[in-house]
Amino acid sequence: MKTPRLNRKLVLEAAVRSADGAGGYTESWAAVGTVWAEITARSGSERSVAGVPISRVGYRIVVRGAPEGSSMRPSPDQRFSEGPRRFVIRAVAERDPRGQYLTCFADEEVAA
Repeated sequence: MKTPRLNRKLVLEAAVRSADGAGGYTESWAAVGTVWAEITARSGSERSVAGVPISRVGYRIVVRGAPEGSSMRPSPDQRFSEGPRRFVIRAVAERDPRGQYLTCFADEEVAA
């Protein structure tokens, strides 16, 4: 297995819920930290939501490994951002037996 080229700087973000005063909540995103990553496009599709075309592209994002329980270990309830782009993490797996790298399977959705 070749060593990944970690040449893209991404911000790992976690959802933060705040009470809205009416029994519900609002959700915002807060930066957890910065990671370097290798990003590879997997596949894409397009669908229509309420008459608006939505383009979805799947990505394989490789980052350095972090131990279980670490705040810097990505999880499926988080996302990566790169400028205006958002990559929603769907699954995380160890890339190698020693856990040096993690593979994050993520989707980017863009309204056309």
